[in-house]
Amino acid sequence: MLGEQHSIHREFPQYRERIDALVREQNAFREKVEEHDRLDKEIRGLEMRESPIADGDMEALKLKRIHLKDEIYRLLSDHG
Repeated sequence: MLGEQHSIHREFPQYRERIDALVREQNAFREKVEEHDRLDKEIRGLEMRESPIADGDMEALKLKRIHLKDEIYRLLSDHG
Protein backbone atom coordinates (compact mmCIF):
# COMPACT_ATOMS: atom_id res chain seq x y z
CA MET A 1 0.00 0.00 0.00
CA LEU A 2 1.14 3.50 -0.71
CA GLY A 3 2.72 5.31 2.19
CA GLU A 4 2.89 2.22 4.41
CA GLN A 5 5.74 2.32 6.91
CA HIS A 6 8.34 -0.43 6.64
CA SER A 7 10.75 0.52 9.44
CA ILE A 8 12.85 -2.35 10.76
CA HIS A 9 11.12 -2.32 14.14
CA ARG A 10 7.79 -2.56 12.38
CA GLU A 11 8.95 -5.27 9.99
CA PHE A 12 10.40 -7.44 12.76
CA PRO A 13 8.46 -6.68 15.97
CA GLN A 14 9.46 -10.07 17.42
CA TYR A 15 13.12 -8.92 17.30
CA ARG A 16 12.61 -5.47 18.86
CA GLU A 17 14.95 -6.05 21.81
CA ARG A 18 17.58 -7.76 19.67
CA ILE A 19 17.45 -4.91 17.13
CA ASP A 20 17.95 -2.33 19.89
CA ALA A 21 20.87 -4.29 21.36
CA LEU A 22 22.61 -4.75 18.01
CA VAL A 23 22.09 -1.09 17.10
CA ARG A 24 23.87 -0.14 20.34
CA GLU A 25 26.63 -2.72 20.02
CA GLN A 26 27.46 -2.96 16.32
CA ASN A 27 28.16 0.01 14.09
CA ALA A 28 27.71 -1.96 10.87
CA PHE A 29 24.29 -3.20 11.96
CA ARG A 30 23.22 0.28 13.07
CA GLU A 31 24.30 1.74 9.72
CA LYS A 32 22.23 -0.83 7.81
CA VAL A 33 19.14 -0.14 9.94
CA GLU A 34 19.59 3.62 9.56
CA GLU A 35 20.07 3.30 5.79
CA HIS A 36 17.00 1.06 5.49
CA ASP A 37 14.82 3.39 7.55
CA ARG A 38 16.08 6.49 5.68
CA LEU A 39 15.32 4.80 2.37
CA ASP A 40 11.89 3.75 3.60
CA LYS A 41 11.12 7.33 4.62
CA GLU A 42 12.25 8.58 1.20
CA ILE A 43 10.03 6.05 -0.60
CA ARG A 44 7.02 6.89 1.56
CA GLY A 45 7.59 10.59 0.98
CA LEU A 46 7.67 10.11 -2.78
CA GLU A 47 4.53 7.98 -2.67
CA MET A 48 2.57 10.35 -0.44
CA ARG A 49 3.50 13.50 -2.35
CA GLU A 50 3.08 11.73 -5.66
CA SER A 51 6.44 13.22 -6.59
CA PRO A 52 7.42 12.66 -10.19
CA ILE A 53 9.86 9.78 -10.34
CA ALA A 54 10.25 7.22 -13.07
CA ASP A 55 8.76 3.80 -12.30
CA GLY A 56 12.16 2.19 -12.81
CA ASP A 57 13.75 4.56 -10.31
CA MET A 58 11.06 3.83 -7.72
CA GLU A 59 11.46 0.10 -8.25
CA ALA A 60 15.23 0.45 -7.80
CA LEU A 61 14.69 2.23 -4.46
CA LYS A 62 12.28 -0.47 -3.31
CA LEU A 63 14.65 -3.23 -4.41
CA LYS A 64 17.48 -1.64 -2.43
CA ARG A 65 15.18 -1.46 0.62
CA ILE A 66 14.34 -5.16 0.22
CA HIS A 67 18.01 -6.13 0.00
CA LEU A 68 18.79 -4.15 3.15
CA LYS A 69 15.87 -5.79 4.94
CA ASP A 70 17.16 -9.23 3.91
CA GLU A 71 20.68 -8.40 5.15
CA ILE A 72 19.31 -7.13 8.47
CA TYR A 73 17.16 -10.26 8.90
CA ARG A 74 20.19 -12.45 8.21
CA LEU A 75 22.17 -10.58 10.85
CA LEU A 76 19.29 -10.88 13.34
CA SER A 77 19.06 -14.60 12.67
CA ASP A 78 22.83 -15.06 13.07
CA HIS A 79 22.71 -13.40 16.49
CA GLY A 80 19.72 -15.41 17.73
